[in-house]
Amino acid sequence: MKLFFIFTLFFYNLAMGQVAEIKETPMEVAIGIDEIMKLDYKFNTKVSIGDETKLRLILSPAKQEITFRGVKPGKTSVTVRDASGDIRDKFIVTVTSDGKSNVVRELRDLLGDVEGISIGIKGGKVVLEGAIVVPGDIGRIATVLAAYPDVLPLIEMSNQTQRIIARKMQEEINRNNMKDVRVRVVNKDYWLEGVVNSAAKKELATEIAQGLIPGTIQSLARAQGGERFRETEVGELLNYIAVNEKKDPAPAPKLIKVTSQFVELTKDYQKIFAFQWNPLMNQSGSIAFGKSEEGGIVTKENGTLSGTISNLFPKLSSAKSAGYARIIQSGMVVTQENQAATINKTREIPIQVGSGEFAQADKTTLTYTMKVTPSVGEGENIFLRGLSVTVSLPGSDASGGTPTSIQNSINTNLVVKSKESAAIGGIVQNTSSTNYDKNLPSGGTTGVADGEEGSSVLFNLLRSKGYNTSKSQFVVFVTPELIQSASAATEEIRKKFRKRQR
Repeated sequence: MKLFFIFTLFFYNLAMGQVAEIKETPMEVAIGIDEIMKLDYKFNTKVSIGDETKLRLILSPAKQEITFRGVKPGKTSVTVRDASGDIRDKFIVTVTSDGKSNVVRELRDLLGDVEGISIGIKGGKVVLEGAIVVPGDIGRIATVLAAYPDVLPLIEMSNQTQRIIARKMQEEINRNNMKDVRVRVVNKDYWLEGVVNSAAKKELATEIAQGLIPGTIQSLARAQGGERFRETEVGELLNYIAVNEKKDPAPAPKLIKVTSQFVELTKDYQKIFAFQWNPLMNQSGSIAFGKSEEGGIVTKENGTLSGTISNLFPKLSSAKSAGYARIIQSGMVVTQENQAATINKTREIPIQVGSGEFAQADKTTLTYTMKVTPSVGEGENIFLRGLSVTVSLPGSDASGGTPTSIQNSINTNLVVKSKESAAIGGIVQNTSSTNYDKNLPSGGTTGVADGEEGSSVLFNLLRSKGYNTSKSQFVVFVTPELIQSASAATEEIRKKFRKRQR
């Protein structure tokens, strides 16, 4: 029992000793001036703050450091526990505010979201330092610092940002037909290197690069006491371009692809309705008193009238027919500017005219011809001079089976923008007719037959209506396009003729 009491007293004294080790450390933190506290133990990251509106903590467990940053003037406490959860330190923090602290707070509100910079108090001065990543932020910083003349700016342009600007300079210079000029960044400056063939091009390259340099601030090495910003101080432009006087080679002639499409559409419709009644008496029929011959509808009786009548009942007939056809022809030609180009397609189709011993061989021809002389104007407009499109297609057969052809032709001069299509002309033709009480052809679609040979028609009753309509139209479209090389114009054609390999 005595031994148990001794152990209990020992652990109680040990616990009281640990409690006695907890001390309150007073601290004073000025707004804008961070205070870093180095601890000699691993602390728990769940650090408690009495009033979070007055103080902000930045924890670095790996380094066993806690950064105290004042937010609002006042007094608060900070309790720190070790990894096992025991209280090891308690800080009584007084947050103070002076003129410089207010400036830091205001600058953080205005410029806190600018990437790459930091704001603080060093050496008794408010310092704005870092490397600007986005060139557009320079103007914002200059505007804000104009209202704070006592703030020391220690800002430079980020190296990566300068490389991006240099790459943009080179792209713009090369786009102006100076392919041998290069731009690189050396010690924060932009170096123009390469060869041009005239002093005017060297000056042009300098102007292009100068226009792409953003308004920046002076470098730290060139900063002088009290001076603020200098326009384009950082990133001076050094021109090391050599001039080799010679004439520019003649530019390659421009290539133009001209595509034309011919579209023809035809529609036909026919409707017939007929009513026909023509009873007749054949040669064997007769009117007689007494005995008569047999056949047909005959009433025989001594002393009566008899006869044979055909087509006793009327006949009705109706028919409809419609047709639709569309023909598309397309042609494409590539030529140099102001050079005439012609493309022609001809196909002969053999046919037979007549039949039997009167049969003869003949042919019909299908043709497609396009002629044009293109030239380039301003704004990618293309002049198509002497544009001619001629299409010949087979038509219906004439009497005796002789083939006919339909020829469509357009000749014009026009202006069309590159890669745009224009309808350059066309013709629309509509034909309609209505016939009443026309004699129907024997053995036709109406099914109404003429009287037999040797017959006499008693009377003929005919009522008919026939409606015919025909529509035809053709339109020609043309599409010019500026191309870099003739091979580019054939890519679509290669796709159409590409075969799948097994």
